[in-house]
Amino acid sequence: MSGLHIPIGTPDGSRTTHAENLLAPNASPMTLDGTNTWVFGGGEEVVVIDPGPDDEDHLRRVAGHLKDRRITQILLTHGHSDHSGGARSFAELVGAPVRALDPRHRLGAEGLADGDVIAVDDLELRVYGTPGHSFDSLCFWLPADRAMLTGDTVLGRGPTIVARDGDLGDYLRSLDLLRRVAGELGAEALLPGHGPVLDDPIDALDGYIAHRRVRLDQVRRAREQGAKTPHEIVEIVYAQVDRALWPAAEMSVRAQLDYLERL
Repeated sequence: MSGLHIPIGTPDGSRTTHAENLLAPNASPMTLDGTNTWVFGGGEEVVVIDPGPDDEDHLRRVAGHLKDRRITQILLTHGHSDHSGGARSFAELVGAPVRALDPRHRLGAEGLADGDVIAVDDLELRVYGTPGHSFDSLCFWLPADRAMLTGDTVLGRGPTIVARDGDLGDYLRSLDLLRRVAGELGAEALLPGHGPVLDDPIDALDGYIAHRRVRLDQVRRAREQGAKTPHEIVEIVYAQVDRALWPAAEMSVRAQLDYLERL
């Protein structure tokens, strides 16, 4: 991967003091070990973040795990189906509303937006708008744990993609925002939507930002070498990457080309 430094989290980092990960069984090259369904709360009340795909066994396992606690809300980091597909079924199962930035994924009157603060017993979640991976991506700051829940904006292993409903310019600005906030708030962990917890947020975010700069330079050089289509660029830039990931790489290349055309 051209010597790029993308930090890797600890494999057993599945929780912080007030956040617990219940892994969905949808492992794949795109979802890594599966979707991380996060449960946040310190007492009788909890919120569930990203119920995951519409997998009845997983949803019932999450509900059963929390049978002695009240699920007050279901929150979505974004609307991609590996995170949101089970939200409606889970809401019906536990009797809780679904809140999301995109109205199409809400179930109930309230949405989610940058700057919102969500109370969970005597704890809180703070919402940060971080578009880029998708147009509706959100991150959640957990002050009690000094942790940022990042959805697909930052993964626990390897880089993420800019999806068809995302934008690279937005994504670069979101990474800069997270880097600044992580420093100002003294973040101690990133809780990703896939992969293990990252216990050095600054290093992880610096690695992500550097990776994007390198990839943009590689795409520029590939075009100078005569590559014209996204597929031709992938053949050059991602030559050492597993071919199973080339369709995702082509998606990212399209986003990079769109970005470079606007410069």
